[in-house]
Amino acid sequence: MAAERDIDDLPKNAANYTALTPLGFLERAALVHPNRKSVVHGSVQYTWLQTYQRCRRLASALSNHSVGFGKTVAVIAPNIPAIYEAHFGVPMAGAVINAVNIRLNAPTIAFLLGHSQSAVLMVDQEFFLLAEEALRILADKSKSNFKPPLLVVIAHESCDPEALQYALGRGAVEYEKFLETGDPEFAWKPPQDEWNSIALGYTSGTTASPKGVVLHHRGAYLMALSNAIIWGMNEGAVYLWTLPMFHCNGWCFPWTLAALCGTSICLRQVTAKGVYSAIAVNGVTHFCAAPVVLNTIVNAPQDETILPLPRVVHVMTAGAAPSPSLLFAMSQHGFRVAHTYGLSETYGPSTICAWKPEWDSQPPETQARLNARQGVRYIALEGLEVVNTQNMAPVPADGKTVGEIVFRGNAVMKGYLKNPKANAESFANGWFHSGDLGVKHPDGYIEIKDRSKDIIISGGENISSVEVENILYQHPAILEVSVVARPDERWGESPCAFVTLKQGVDKSDEQRLAEDIMKFSRSKMPTYWVPKSVVFGPLPKTATGKIQKHLLRSKAKEMGSLKKSRL
Repeated sequence: MAAERDIDDLPKNAANYTALTPLGFLERAALVHPNRKSVVHGSVQYTWLQTYQRCRRLASALSNHSVGFGKTVAVIAPNIPAIYEAHFGVPMAGAVINAVNIRLNAPTIAFLLGHSQSAVLMVDQEFFLLAEEALRILADKSKSNFKPPLLVVIAHESCDPEALQYALGRGAVEYEKFLETGDPEFAWKPPQDEWNSIALGYTSGTTASPKGVVLHHRGAYLMALSNAIIWGMNEGAVYLWTLPMFHCNGWCFPWTLAALCGTSICLRQVTAKGVYSAIAVNGVTHFCAAPVVLNTIVNAPQDETILPLPRVVHVMTAGAAPSPSLLFAMSQHGFRVAHTYGLSETYGPSTICAWKPEWDSQPPETQARLNARQGVRYIALEGLEVVNTQNMAPVPADGKTVGEIVFRGNAVMKGYLKNPKANAESFANGWFHSGDLGVKHPDGYIEIKDRSKDIIISGGENISSVEVENILYQHPAILEVSVVARPDERWGESPCAFVTLKQGVDKSDEQRLAEDIMKFSRSKMPTYWVPKSVVFGPLPKTATGKIQKHLLRSKAKEMGSLKKSRL
């Protein structure tokens, strides 16, 4: 018995235990491949040794300003080298990175900066006036308690010298000058506790009130490695930054790329032409993007594409449920799509529709339908289930019974910053509640049917807006579509389709187009699913490509109750 106790009595010590953190990936990359390209942004190129030195300079410069443990550094920037460096340099100083959505308005940014109590604000020159307005709003609200953050402005590669001088005249420090104040040999230390916070990110804005999602070093480490294993990424992969790094910390891929000693190709603005060009010129092997970006790629004009592709390009998509028709179109273009699913609260994607060899023999349309499911848990996620919300019992794996998708494990956030009520609700019964409704198939793969708030209840029947959208995407004229509930005098609610048409479609007779879409719908779906209203125009989106359904629901409500619905 004593011997058995001795097995578990062996203590941790400095030789056999270190807190997990993804920061060590950068140190290793600089050692193993010091001369390999780490980051490419137009004519600007850095090696892994240079990136390591620049990140240490950033950590040192922040430390010189007493920015360390417990402090937050906000970054407002598109996909440029500085935001990549901040994902290492900020936590190397012991601080927490708060990557801010560049498409938010000034009042929202003011809220985020105040809520996070950011000690430093790094901002790309293009967004300096936005940041300045946000700080002005925050100062007015805070009154005498306002302590402005240290302002660091990142010069645009084709910047207007006068605009830069304006920023410097407002008290900002230029980023490269700021780095020069730091030590390239700065002796950074890993966190003493892997539960320490590494990142703070705010929910994307598909709902009215953003919440601050706090992530820890352990989760970032595990998810960074899980990305590579799940996706089958090789050492030295060339990754194109189409996914914003401010969204869920780029799904942890800044840290994954360091672990793989890969190369990041930065893309300030995402266009189909830019994506195809990077594939041809930079040898891109992988990129991540929301379905809306994939839609742009497959519908790009011929003169903006490079087909056939010079190699198989691996694509990871998440952020919204892609339609089978979109997945099929991507495969026809030569892209191999891995479909993942997750939330800001789960470090980004944390489930994957793991491809099975037996699917290779299936027709392409069947493959696309199977790949449209959200799949199974990541290696770093310990628990994934679809449960009855009343008693938390798992739903049967019949592909029909709808329940809520819940998560458990190291890939779940620490919690929401300063929001105990939301934490209690989200972590009820020992699971993280996603708010997404789905089913479990007999093979164990889950499939989203809708957000709980997006279910349309028409005449007492539940209608999945996602399933209606998947069918509408098969219509040859539809580029993008989102379906929400509209008040209906007879049925309570009925489906309302907001549609963006493809380029080249004759838009002169919207009434005829709407009738054609309804006729198409009646041939493909149950009668009560058919949209009773069709509205044409661009769809409102977050910076990560998610359609803002709450705005469309408000618009549908403003349209008033549908009085003559008979279907």
